[in-house]
Amino acid sequence: MATPTRVNETVQTHYARSELGTLILAALEKAGKDIHRLTPEDLAPIDEFHIRGRAATLELARAASLDAAKRVLDVGSGVGGTSRCLAKEFGCRVTGIDLTEDYCRAAELLTAKTGLAHLVDYRQGDATQLPFADASFDVVWTEHAAMNIPDKARLYREMHRVLKPGGRLAIYDVLAGPTGPVHFPVPWARTPDASFLLRPDELRALLEAAGFTITDWSDTTDAARAWFVALAQKIGREGLPPLGFHILLGADFQAMAQNQRRNLEEGRIVLAQVTASR
Repeated sequence: MATPTRVNETVQTHYARSELGTLILAALEKAGKDIHRLTPEDLAPIDEFHIRGRAATLELARAASLDAAKRVLDVGSGVGGTSRCLAKEFGCRVTGIDLTEDYCRAAELLTAKTGLAHLVDYRQGDATQLPFADASFDVVWTEHAAMNIPDKARLYREMHRVLKPGGRLAIYDVLAGPTGPVHFPVPWARTPDASFLLRPDELRALLEAAGFTITDWSDTTDAARAWFVALAQKIGREGLPPLGFHILLGADFQAMAQNQRRNLEEGRIVLAQVTASR
């Protein structure tokens, strides 16, 4: 089995793109956006890097009862789309942490461009070794990040550790479906050695073992399937759009999108929105 260090290297290689912030700004400018006065809505086609994008983020935020009094940790924050959305829509203070340095730099740049740096900051780091004191956050949040982390038990223990007593965990993740292995490449991994999916029952057991009490569990697979089928069909008809996830992942995103559609249609992956309390 690959060591954690080797896995981290593989994951970072999958996501890393040199000068990513500059690439995103160039794509935005080409699409007619004023890159000196950006809004989170301008960035949504690129930076809400998960199935169903902003709609899924807002659904989870409502389930987690976010408000301006909450201090939020966004684990696997990517280029900062979710953290900026939460800060703008709910007024909460958000810290993002991501393994990929290129993503953290791009997140800082884009956050400054949207005028939200007073509410949002970023750290580069490993989610299984969170660089924060015990009981630091009211909410720990994660969307589409755990698929790249093999040591799930340690991940959820760390999330529990940094939550305040009574705090809430908010999860929106891809899980293993009942029908067989995933078709690769997919947006989170080009090969199986960077993909670590749990079954729903395994996630439930690990959360409870870490000390969480699950308060809500919603299977959102049907909505995810419809969204990705529509996306894959659009790409098939029109090619890659001016603004989209291919800017983060490169030209092979088209193959990733088609495989993701197959994985959803064939029951190889499922989606869950979960909230839990400490």
